Amino acid sequence: MKLNVIDGVVPVTKQSFQAVMERPEQFFEMMHLDFREIAQMTLSSMLRQELTAFLGREAYARTGDGEKNHRNGYYDRSFAVKHLGDLKVKMPRDRKGQFETELLEKYQRHDTALKRDVCMMFLSGCSTRGIELISETLLGRKISHGEVSAINTEMLDGIDKWRTRDLSTFQIKYMYLDGVFFKMRVEHKVERIPMLIAIGVTNENRRMFLAIQQGDKDSAGTWREIFRDLKNRGLDPSAMRLGIMDGLPGLDRVFVEEFPSAKVQRCQVHVARNVLCKVPKVAKQAVADGLRSIFYAPSRTSAKSQYADFHAAYEKAYPSAVKCLGNVIEDCLTYLSFPAEDWVSLRTTNPIERVNKEFKRRTNSMEILAGEASAYRLLCFVALKMEIYWQRSPTNRSPNQFEAMQFTQLN
Repeated sequence: MKLNVIDGVVPVTKQSFQAVMERPEQFFEMMHLDFREIAQMTLSSMLRQELTAFLGREAYARTGDGEKNHRNGYYDRSFAVKHLGDLKVKMPRDRKGQFETELLEKYQRHDTALKRDVCMMFLSGCSTRGIELISETLLGRKISHGEVSAINTEMLDGIDKWRTRDLSTFQIKYMYLDGVFFKMRVEHKVERIPMLIAIGVTNENRRMFLAIQQGDKDSAGTWREIFRDLKNRGLDPSAMRLGIMDGLPGLDRVFVEEFPSAKVQRCQVHVARNVLCKVPKVAKQAVADGLRSIFYAPSRTSAKSQYADFHAAYEKAYPSAVKCLGNVIEDCLTYLSFPAEDWVSLRTTNPIERVNKEFKRRTNSMEILAGEASAYRLLCFVALKMEIYWQRSPTNRSPNQFEAMQFTQLN
């Protein structure tokens, strides 16, 4: 059963009405088929009109100017449109092969809306195989996993521009530094590859991604190159006041060398983890409570007093743990030199821990990333969504539930 399209209109006759009412489940299917036919007719007509404008005359018309270029028939081309599927389009040709349509780009096989939806499904968690399975139902055309990969490749330019954007218009006062490992295919082998993350906080307390870069997480030299790249992109080193980081040897020195006006804050969760691993299980709760009393003291004087009590209580029983804390205690309390309303955000690198959690959640279904370009494509999508949220949530107003959870888990 099919309705006839006349001049772009579907006439509803008594016969067609009765046919629909006998099998109502096919009504929308018929509409879909007729809309596709209308779209094919309209698109082909538009292309004919475009050739007419190019030649400067209607079909069969003669101008008497000795024109030498003429219409030269058609060739068939498929063009996929969201919800309608593949349209069979008749592409007009001229005899000299000079006509190029501006309506459809050369080699373009999908409309922009369909490509955008494919990208969104992929970035939101669907695998290329999964999109292939559901695309015909949702988009009107089956998209092969190879086509999904090709469509996603087109995003790389825009992603790379965002990832390496100019920073000269931002005043960054704080920077969080850390890295996360992913399983990635490299030259036919699966390797654990680190992605280095730098998050900045502006003078307006808005967080933003400064760097998402593949590299050696444990190399201070790699971080130095990242810092220099940030400055080459316009980051003002004189505005930087604090770097929050873990205990990578040499990273604090490199950071201060590249940002001479800044100080270093050691992540208290990382430090607590290092201290507690040197304590027997029976004492972990008491030692963790002692660390918490130091790190959450209301002033530097109080923190130093709590540290003195901690030192006296555990120096003989757990000298390694006490020494581990003593080596970095000053860097653990740097945040106390900054405005009190920022303290909740400066104790740890947990903004990056949240990012890593989101990265892992998105990539766990994939098990293995296809390569560096694929990693940037996925991670930058997650990062961009997070940054949009951050624009509405200043750092010193966000509850620090994640940090509290981390300390609880350490016990």
